[in-house]
Amino acid sequence: MLSLPAPSVYQAPKCFVTYGTMAHVEPKQLPTKGKPWAPILAQGFNHKVDLILPQECYEAVHQKLVEELAAPTFHRVIMTLGQVLNGAFFNEYIKKGNVLMLSEGRTTVENVFSLREGLLTMYLDKETYERAGLVGKPHGVKGKRGMKPRWVVSYQLRDPSMFHGKKGFDRLLYACKNVLNTPVTWLFCNATTTAPSPDPLDQYFPTRYTCNPNLVADMHVQTAPLAVPSEIIQNGDRPSLEDFATETYEWLSLIRLQSPRVEAGDSIDPYLSRYQVPGDGDAPSHSRVCKITWQGFFTPEWVRGVLINALVALPSRTWVFLSATSFSKGMAGDSAEVAFLRPPASPGHYLFWEIKGDE
Repeated sequence: MLSLPAPSVYQAPKCFVTYGTMAHVEPKQLPTKGKPWAPILAQGFNHKVDLILPQECYEAVHQKLVEELAAPTFHRVIMTLGQVLNGAFFNEYIKKGNVLMLSEGRTTVENVFSLREGLLTMYLDKETYERAGLVGKPHGVKGKRGMKPRWVVSYQLRDPSMFHGKKGFDRLLYACKNVLNTPVTWLFCNATTTAPSPDPLDQYFPTRYTCNPNLVADMHVQTAPLAVPSEIIQNGDRPSLEDFATETYEWLSLIRLQSPRVEAGDSIDPYLSRYQVPGDGDAPSHSRVCKITWQGFFTPEWVRGVLINALVALPSRTWVFLSATSFSKGMAGDSAEVAFLRPPASPGHYLFWEIKGDE
């Protein structure tokens, strides 16, 4: 009998890579369209941001990102979905304001709610979906043994029809009162710089968190060639570009993990690890790099601001790398990610990765 792999709701993650040029950025004129900006803004629920750059440039970036900019904050609060959709909280934060909210749980197993730019998305199991009486669509892969059916329901709460007395909104409130009435733990992030006064969030006794950056300085590493070979660009050699991007992303990821495999002078037995830093293995080059990490709950606009401020603070011919990782929707490690690299001595050029971890 054949041994078949266990069915999975999600397909294997996919990585898309882009090499291109971009216009000069100005902090007062924030870009929104085209790559790399549109994919960065499309990734809504960011959990971790890593910034890697040469050690000699650390002071300039530290002053711009750590000393001049306030550390991002978010809250952890316990609320029912009905409390989110009622009273001053609904009017001030959802109708008038701009907040990011994500409930605890895995979308592949549990009932999970998310709210971004007024769009409420609910991932429900079949029983809850049928009891709620809402209109949604199937979610995930159907027709596999052992996989329970899932449903996703969405409401744009900023629509003019989303008010008390309107049929669709009253149906949602009825479901919140009678079915979706269990208190859940939310992560809450206010995307605006000001909060209403009095703050409707205070009545739910939230816990506030400040995301101070963590610095790993002066890492002595074997350096991979980060500049895209000119012949790849001139010849439009897509397979070679993908190979170069894969090797570069792997090297940068090992730095993010602080792996000893990229340390200068690493001499592990090849039986235990066959990894080799890209480049000339006979005469490897070494350099010192640093890594700044923020971990918490971040809006995509804040991630864009980190990248823009880093590009402005650094000399135009200096390389810099930024990655932003989303919350996992299912199993650990099943996250989406966007990653940006400005190669050395290449002003205006970039290499961009999009890792799609969801279905």
